Amino acid sequence: MSRKRPIFYGWYLVGLMIIGMTLVYGVRASFSTFFPHILDKFDWYRGSTAIMFSLNILVYGLTAPFAGRLVDRWKARNVAVIGIFTLAIATAGCYFATELWHYYLLFGILAPLGTAFCGSPVFNPALINWFGKRRGVAVTLGQIGGGLSFAYVMFIEWLNTNWDFEYSFFVMAGVVVAVLLPLYLIFFYHRPEDKNMKPYDADIVTSDIKPEKVAAGPDWTLKQAFKTPQLWLIVFSDFCFWGIGNYLILAHQIQFAEDAGYSNLVAASVFALFGIVSILGQIGALVSEVIGRELTAVIAVVLAMAGLGALMSVQDTSQIWMLYFFAVTSGFATGLFSPTAIVGAADIFHGKNVGALTALVLTGVGFGGAIGPWLGGFIHDTTGSYHIAFLISLGAYALAGISFWIAAPRNADKIRAKALQ
Repeated sequence: MSRKRPIFYGWYLVGLMIIGMTLVYGVRASFSTFFPHILDKFDWYRGSTAIMFSLNILVYGLTAPFAGRLVDRWKARNVAVIGIFTLAIATAGCYFATELWHYYLLFGILAPLGTAFCGSPVFNPALINWFGKRRGVAVTLGQIGGGLSFAYVMFIEWLNTNWDFEYSFFVMAGVVVAVLLPLYLIFFYHRPEDKNMKPYDADIVTSDIKPEKVAAGPDWTLKQAFKTPQLWLIVFSDFCFWGIGNYLILAHQIQFAEDAGYSNLVAASVFALFGIVSILGQIGALVSEVIGRELTAVIAVVLAMAGLGALMSVQDTSQIWMLYFFAVTSGFATGLFSPTAIVGAADIFHGKNVGALTALVLTGVGFGGAIGPWLGGFIHDTTGSYHIAFLISLGAYALAGISFWIAAPRNADKIRAKALQ
């Protein structure tokens, strides 16, 4: 009778990432639900108010590569703990905000610093370290927490509806510290060597699968990677899909539904459904191991454009099915695209600097996100409608698919051989 093999420790790290992504990125996602409450209380313009969300994404995008490089060079667990406390303090501080600049500072600048230090830029390189093989599976499953962060917003909306919305900031901050701090301290290990273990494909005790062939030769340096068009094409792809496409819509989605006559809970439920379905998309992204990263990204783009087309057709409360069609198609598209972009970059740039280089992809999200939410609010303040803003998002989705296809992670070995020869 054979002994039952122990569960490979890296899978526990995947589970930790799911929990961490849910609560850490749930703070950012909560903007969509407290946005209408802030407008009602302070009567500020939508464009200027949405700048706090634009700042959040921009600062996150600028900080992510630094955080990714820091965990490659320093103690990753210390970085994560600093991030948890920074995020919690900034979020709780929003309770006391009474001026727009208070939100800019707390939610727009300090909160994303904490997010970068305890979110994806910390976890993605860790999973890549732990999973030489099944890297795509591990990162894809870990990204499920990103989808759950949108569903978490339903809980925040319940708090906003039953209490004053300011109290939700205290709750989110408390949950981040009470739940994540002990879990990170106990379970987070950046490299298998930190726990005297080997990566997934190197440990025959935990896997019967033969190791993947890894490209020989020296590791990428940052200078070498920066000279490749493939890196910047993937960055631009995330800039378009997430920054200009998704974040423009997500920032204003609940307010858009309320403008059409839906209640805040119905609008928030659409937002939550988007997040839940994105989990299915993230699991579906495993198909990129079979059909390729590029085709997976193109499918995501087509679905996102179809969903946005349905959202643009919503005029009143008689068309609720279009809201849910948007949530399902766009949610699935987001789930497909997000891990595919990260793993596509890792396919090309794996090595000792993979943390910084995969985190650099998030810089595209940051710069695009700095424009998207503000642009959507500005266009509405100017025209009284989101129609032109959503057309811009449609164009951004198309550009995202084109640029990722040209980047061609399928040619990773050729790109690496040419650049590192």
